[in-house]
Amino acid sequence: MRILLTNDDGIMAEGIQVLAKELEKEHEVIIIAPDSERSAQSQAITISSPLTVKEIHFEGLRCKSYSVSGTPADCVRVGFDKLIKDEVDMVVSGTNRGLNAGMDILYSGTVSAAIEANMYKKPSLAVSAKVKDGKCRFDLAAEYACKVIEKTKDQHKYSNLLLNVNVPFIEKPKGMKVCRIGDQMLDYYEMKTSKEGKVTLEVEGRNKIEYKRGTDRYFLNDGYITITPLHYDLTNFELLDRVDEWMTES
Repeated sequence: MRILLTNDDGIMAEGIQVLAKELEKEHEVIIIAPDSERSAQSQAITISSPLTVKEIHFEGLRCKSYSVSGTPADCVRVGFDKLIKDEVDMVVSGTNRGLNAGMDILYSGTVSAAIEANMYKKPSLAVSAKVKDGKCRFDLAAEYACKVIEKTKDQHKYSNLLLNVNVPFIEKPKGMKVCRIGDQMLDYYEMKTSKEGKVTLEVEGRNKIEYKRGTDRYFLNDGYITITPLHYDLTNFELLDRVDEWMTES
């Protein structure tokens, strides 16, 4: 397959290069990624300034690589519109440094790049790995990303196929679990005031929640790799008819 590979940690990040080396063993890869870290930018696109594209050469990789002075979604858009001439079979985004589990997917540039691919009618995969003591199992993430691609290759006829894969920091996973996303873990802030009276807010940490059984956070905490099918239609179908009734009541 021909795979467009992107991320939100930037083209120089270890995660994307480890994943590219593993994907190249069986697939043709084209890297198009941000020129710097663009984490937590969700599906933002650049419209007020031009984008700069540069070809990058990596030792040990044979694939073409381009950096883009934009967001992960920009990279997918630029790739399909200008940089890639031949048909792309799939978009892979990652491997992200840090999990994208629960409602964190709403903020994730990694997941949003995969969503952008769906808008171009392409199947996609988002891959993220837990950070522990400053380290990630990028090797494990790349291995399992390839396994997921192999197991789903006959289902790529579904252009809305979007899988979110998370990998714990562990020596040997218990297996893979297909599951739903968990709850949101909200950040909390510390307010600081300088001698000059300038007030700043810094993220201090995250609230503690109980991981609900059957969710991605629950299984990740138990040593499993998680796979969650996603879609980007935010319509609340349970309320659709009810709201229509409200609006038509005399």
